[in-house]
Amino acid sequence: MTALLGTLGVGIALVGAIGALASLILALGSGRNERHSRAFFWIAIMVSGCVVAVVAMEVALLTDDFSLDYVTSNSTKSTPILYKFATLWGALEGSLLLWALVLCVYVSAVSLSFRDQISDRLVAWALLTMLAICVFFFGLLAGPADPFGTLSTPPVDGDGLNPLLRNHPLMAIHPVMLYFGYVGFTVPFSFAIAALVTGRLGEGWLMSTRVWTLIAWGSLSLGVLLGAWWSYEVLGWGGYWAWDPVENASFLPWLTGTAFIHSVIVQERRGMLRVWNLSLLLATFALTIFGTFLTRSGVIESVHEFSASSLGPLLLGFFAVILVVSVALVGWRGDQLRSPGSIDSPLSREGSFLANNLLFALFAFIVLLGTVFPLIVEAINGDQIAVGRPYFDRMLLPIGITLLLVMGLAPLLTWRSTSRQVLATRALGPAACGAVVMGAAVVMGAEGLGPVLGIGLGGFVIGAALRHLMLACRRNGWRGLTGRSGGGMVAHVGVSLLAFGFIASTAFSEQGEFQLRPGEMASVAGHQITFVELTDAMDGPNRVVRAVIDVEGRGRYSPAITQYPTFGRPISTPSVATSFVDDVYLSLIAIPEKGSDSVVIRVLIEPLVAWIWVGGLVVGLGTLLAVVPFRGSRGRRREEQAVTEQAS
Repeated sequence: MTALLGTLGVGIALVGAIGALASLILALGSGRNERHSRAFFWIAIMVSGCVVAVVAMEVALLTDDFSLDYVTSNSTKSTPILYKFATLWGALEGSLLLWALVLCVYVSAVSLSFRDQISDRLVAWALLTMLAICVFFFGLLAGPADPFGTLSTPPVDGDGLNPLLRNHPLMAIHPVMLYFGYVGFTVPFSFAIAALVTGRLGEGWLMSTRVWTLIAWGSLSLGVLLGAWWSYEVLGWGGYWAWDPVENASFLPWLTGTAFIHSVIVQERRGMLRVWNLSLLLATFALTIFGTFLTRSGVIESVHEFSASSLGPLLLGFFAVILVVSVALVGWRGDQLRSPGSIDSPLSREGSFLANNLLFALFAFIVLLGTVFPLIVEAINGDQIAVGRPYFDRMLLPIGITLLLVMGLAPLLTWRSTSRQVLATRALGPAACGAVVMGAAVVMGAEGLGPVLGIGLGGFVIGAALRHLMLACRRNGWRGLTGRSGGGMVAHVGVSLLAFGFIASTAFSEQGEFQLRPGEMASVAGHQITFVELTDAMDGPNRVVRAVIDVEGRGRYSPAITQYPTFGRPISTPSVATSFVDDVYLSLIAIPEKGSDSVVIRVLIEPLVAWIWVGGLVVGLGTLLAVVPFRGSRGRRREEQAVTEQAS
């Protein structure tokens, strides 16, 4: 029954998407407003069908309906309810169903936001683009990625998810936030395509998509951060970012999206960088599709070996279509995209934004090259190679430090030109803040030019952001914290806190491995641990071996190793004693031999890791504050005016 309902839901959604797309095409061709309105009916059909399909899949998962191949392959009777629910996005077909659901959410939201302007060609073309993307994904779900395939003889139990996907609650949040980020960029991408098609290339379409862009960027930021936290809590190697291809797949659109939300300010303020901004936005959406290709095609080896399929050529083809159409449209409108202004001085606000963008673009290129280089080599001569962390760290450290410098300088600069005297005066406070932070780091034992300089520049960024916020609040009260300017500065503070955590945990971590018997102690970087006991118990069908460790001054922690009968290798689950100063990261290396009471424990001391998560929360707060002014009635009126300002 669930298979029939799910298949019916996908079919209805596909028909609705095609119907809405056809309605808009006919309306644009005839100019008749009633045909525009019909699109809403078909959009409602599409959304209803998608909801039916998702509900059917969740019912199948929660009721252990092993007649569905997807349920059999990815769930078991003993799987906890939370992970059964999250299994929807645990494998390829279900994750595409989630993608389609999130896309329906955005299409519905855009349709409702612009319902009174559906006859406007810019809005109509934007919706048409979004619906064309819907047709592609529902087409996949109705064909090669059908999640509702059935088995002629259902088994008694299923195989279950990869254990790494069912041992942390973040499985229920991290992929969803990533998809709201990935799919969210469909909205500004579609308006960019609409602007190119209609020739309305001023700043109106940017104003219309400002909030949508911030929502997508904020969701993607949170998704990337939660992924790092999940890796830190689950994988057991002591880190949170390994420059793995799947991690890079989500990081690449974040980099280009971050560049866009900065450079678009220059276009809105001075009418400059039009080609650049369009290119960034088009590239950001294209990279979300390319990232999906990397993560779901199996073409690149990754620690995230969660699913692979034959959909690679289709996803790569869709990516190619997006790229070709985008480049063709930008080339077609090239003459109209010429900027009326130019940068008067590199020592200006727009000059800092341009430097910021060039650095982000270089950063993204280096990450992309390191990610796809193994593919290029294999395609040329068949050799399989891997690009490791040393490449990324060595290449990206100078760019990261320079980005911190630009982040600190930008709020101190004025538009068009800033005199050196004015800049020097404004920089005194932030520079003092940076010097104090740098000095404190040195006193606490920090060493090495790169790390110390990075920490000092992080303090400089915080000083510059606080100066900006204090002046804004003096003029406007608490509203000085809101808007793109105030919220952006709050986000800059968060980025600096992130930088402190990244730098300290990378440059100053210490570790050791110890073979201990009950009652024996070991010490790393001033932290004393005592092995208390070893427990060996069954958790349902799974064997769980835990080492109880007493961390002096912090309590008892229990790193574990779990053996799953349906999975080949045992899975290590670390245990972390967290504080704002450092983390004591404990992992059990192997299950002891039968009859042995000794264990091998890896202990890592990770300074300031907690500030990465705190910094992420501050970035999220800054994003919310940046959205605030544009959610009221006055903001909506500005948005509506922006859409139609060039129509006359």
